[in-house]
Amino acid sequence: MKILRINMSNLTVKAESDEKFRKLGGRALTSTIINDEVPATGHPLGAKNKLIFATGLLTGSGASSADRYSVGAKSPLTGGIKESNAGGISGLTLRKIGIKALVFEDIRDDFQIIHISKDGVKFADAQPIVGKDLSEAASYLRDKYGKNVAVWLIGVAGEQKMNLAAIAGQDRDGEPTRYNGRGGLGAVAGSKGVKAIVLDASEVEKIRPNNKETFKETLKKYHGWLMETPATSKVLPELGSSSLVETTNALGALPTRNFSIGTIENYKNITGETLRKTILERGGEGTTTHACMPGCMIRCSNVFADKDGKRVTGPIEYENIGLLGSNLDITNLDTIAELNRLCNEYGVDTIETGGALGVLMAQDVIRFGDENGAIEALKELKKGTPLGRIIGSGAELIGKIYGEPHVPTTKGQTMPAYDPRAVKGLGVTYSTSPMGADHTAGQTVRAQIDHHSKVGQVEVSKNAQTVNTIWDNLGLCMFSSGAVQNRWDILAELVSAYTGEEITGEDIVNLANETIKVEHEFNKKAGFTKADEKLPDYFYEEENKASGTVFDVSHEEMSTIGIEREDL
Repeated sequence: MKILRINMSNLTVKAESDEKFRKLGGRALTSTIINDEVPATGHPLGAKNKLIFATGLLTGSGASSADRYSVGAKSPLTGGIKESNAGGISGLTLRKIGIKALVFEDIRDDFQIIHISKDGVKFADAQPIVGKDLSEAASYLRDKYGKNVAVWLIGVAGEQKMNLAAIAGQDRDGEPTRYNGRGGLGAVAGSKGVKAIVLDASEVEKIRPNNKETFKETLKKYHGWLMETPATSKVLPELGSSSLVETTNALGALPTRNFSIGTIENYKNITGETLRKTILERGGEGTTTHACMPGCMIRCSNVFADKDGKRVTGPIEYENIGLLGSNLDITNLDTIAELNRLCNEYGVDTIETGGALGVLMAQDVIRFGDENGAIEALKELKKGTPLGRIIGSGAELIGKIYGEPHVPTTKGQTMPAYDPRAVKGLGVTYSTSPMGADHTAGQTVRAQIDHHSKVGQVEVSKNAQTVNTIWDNLGLCMFSSGAVQNRWDILAELVSAYTGEEITGEDIVNLANETIKVEHEFNKKAGFTKADEKLPDYFYEEENKASGTVFDVSHEEMSTIGIEREDL
């Protein structure tokens, strides 16, 4: 395995051994390189920032849900360290080529297509796909380089270096809809002139575990757990992440009208059950159960079709429903699907986009519930108009531009679709995670705890942050965590048999905690203090009427797991 460094200023390539990083993968690898090599006080869009794509320790192994990868950089949205991970086939294809990580360095003014295969790296002018919707750009790349390539792309938002710009990977059907969404990493790619990465694994040898028999035996146990656990064998394959709409609405945690309350009147129109029923009734190109990665047994994704059965977009996930739906006072699945389609075509984070539109609605720039107004406003982003640039700046800056005090962000990043007054463990995660407001940094909604009480939330969040980092490091989907149930020794056996590196369950946990520590170290060097480890004031002061609660976990208690820890 090798680390490939690509200097985008002079288009040179340097291959290095991964000896130094043999036991690191995914988020652990991206965050370690960033902390070691990127000046924490440098500009995120400057020459000294680095953009890193890293495969997980189990990526390419054949284990279900294990082909995820991480992208990392200093974030233009938060100003701190950032990692965003996704599924699909792009990370898998990178691993097939024998590359553990891509490190993009320096900047350039034009846009390039970077073609990577067993024969090396080639560059091509990206002008034919600049300004194009991502579905059109991906089709162009497949026509030019072959139907079996995998791609990473940025859209018009990344070209314009917008704070909510994302990086799109490809699913197994060739659609560029698997997103590294959070943190504005698409803008970092844009600053480096990285328009597209084409990965060609033709004529490469099949990946084989280092210890085939042990791996096969251990894999059987892991796959057995997935099939025996109701969440991974039935709920997620049938409803996907949208199954959470019923849960969060009942908790008073479903963000509604710019996080002003946690429930919406017509929520039944946007539940996972309604989404499934709609897709099945329309038939055609829609599907309720879809695997974004080859061999995934959970198959939690979906494809949404219009009334004629023609594909509109995919997937419609819980976060899309919460931020592009209820948060905007919209309960029409077709409108949510269209907003999601535009986000996918322009290459933007659906969560940050929903937060931005929500703040604009709070200021009556668009009316709450104005479906056409939301769609037309989002189209301004592609045009690069003043309103489009404002939306592209993200919710935090929009609040400052318009003088809106109710802005649901921490560390500059919009909260995912859980009101922290009603799921307080996630409020702790939003506050203390080095990633800012990010549910994948420490998801607590499924924890067996009274989510409305402040008691025990810090410990729940702390454990969740460790567990989620484990999954990010291994390249596993977090949806498999309920089936594994902290049986780290089995995961260690999988990693050891696959890679040939002897790793224990204790090593896996320690690596996750060390990763979080490294990330806090970077943020502290970047100027983050305890003032950044809290929610916006109104979550402490204004009651969420749906849950009857405010956020009341003390800052002193939260500081034991954030940037103020003495061991930093």
